[in-house]
Amino acid sequence: VGAAALAALGGLRTRAADAAATQAFPKNFLWGAATAGHQVEGNNTSSDLWLLENIKPSDFAEPSGDACNSFELWPQDLDLVRSLGLNSYRFSLEWSRIEPEPGQYSLAMLDHYLRIIEGCRERGLAPIVTFNHFTAPRWFSADGGWTNSAAPARFARFCSVAARHMAKDISHALTLNEPDLPRLLQALLPPVAFAGQRANLAAAAKALGVPKFVAANGVNEEDMPAVQAGLLAGHRLGREAIKAVRPDLPVGVSLAMVDDQAVGDPGRRDARRAAIYGEWLDAVKGDDFVGVQNYERSRTGPDGPLPPPEGSPRNWSGAEVYAPSLGNAVRYVHAATGCPIIVTEHGLGTDDDTLRARFIPESLQGLAAAMADGVPVGGYIHWSLLDNFEWIFGYRPKYGLVAVDRKTFKRTPKPSASVLGAIARRNSL
Repeated sequence: VGAAALAALGGLRTRAADAAATQAFPKNFLWGAATAGHQVEGNNTSSDLWLLENIKPSDFAEPSGDACNSFELWPQDLDLVRSLGLNSYRFSLEWSRIEPEPGQYSLAMLDHYLRIIEGCRERGLAPIVTFNHFTAPRWFSADGGWTNSAAPARFARFCSVAARHMAKDISHALTLNEPDLPRLLQALLPPVAFAGQRANLAAAAKALGVPKFVAANGVNEEDMPAVQAGLLAGHRLGREAIKAVRPDLPVGVSLAMVDDQAVGDPGRRDARRAAIYGEWLDAVKGDDFVGVQNYERSRTGPDGPLPPPEGSPRNWSGAEVYAPSLGNAVRYVHAATGCPIIVTEHGLGTDDDTLRARFIPESLQGLAAAMADGVPVGGYIHWSLLDNFEWIFGYRPKYGLVAVDRKTFKRTPKPSASVLGAIARRNSL
């Protein structure tokens, strides 16, 4: 190795050591908070999930209803993001509002989401836009959803229409949110956990007089292979459709990523990782970035999953709160794909905001250490901005940096919001 190369290597090591010592983040690092259309907007009546929430039997603890009324109050939400000291906002397009019937596109709804993008730019926020965050038009799911061979092309058509209308000022685009989640849930939960989902989907199919109703975040086991194939093709075609409109726009997909840890022989852990993530880790290798979405770790022993360590802090569901999981998940995804990373979701469901206020900087320490070791991470987007509708669990889980009064929709920042905001303003821990 030549002297110049050795000097350059020494410089890299010095910069990495300096970054680790100060725990500073790169210039233009994205600091943000995330929402998703169905979970905050309210009255998303043309969507597949609205039907599943309101039909009997339902697998949902309660319907979404008005949610956080963000369809009307989105300017307040953007003002909150800016006031917290963040520089980016992740939100999603609601496909069912834009294309309520096949091939019928609402100019008013396209303009609505364009105004949110413009509102971000006016406030100095980078708009990170998810083109599909689980929910789909009712007509799409009633026609087999992602099991239908036409689904990827339908999604790509939607992506093309939306991109032509609003891609100009988007900072980063995500095609899909957590398309690996159905397989992850199948691996984590016992079969009995899916009985209510099966009955809910059957009731929707019967009500609409169709043979099968398939929702992206409620997949029966026998539909898993077809849904996976549809989502993989949908991501590829959706990415191509967006890039055809604006080639320089960074496009990726977000993946749900548990920090899988092996206790003893890693064979069982590695087999589960390959089954859940393998196809997606291959599929993203041509992407501009990968969105990593991490909340927890899972420990696997020779005989299967292990319970959380005795005395460990727990989240709302009883799962372990483990701050190093974020850095570990980011390291794994980058090692498997070689792609740049953006943390597009990370957070903690708890009624105890002091736990969240500790969890954020502790997690970011692990992220900073991974970056000092050479993992290219471009941003950290916290889930979520608001206490919102958390799918089948309704409004019980509290993930927000900001509390929302369910009757008045008043937004009240929690102390943890100030903790994240202070880090973002300093751009360092």
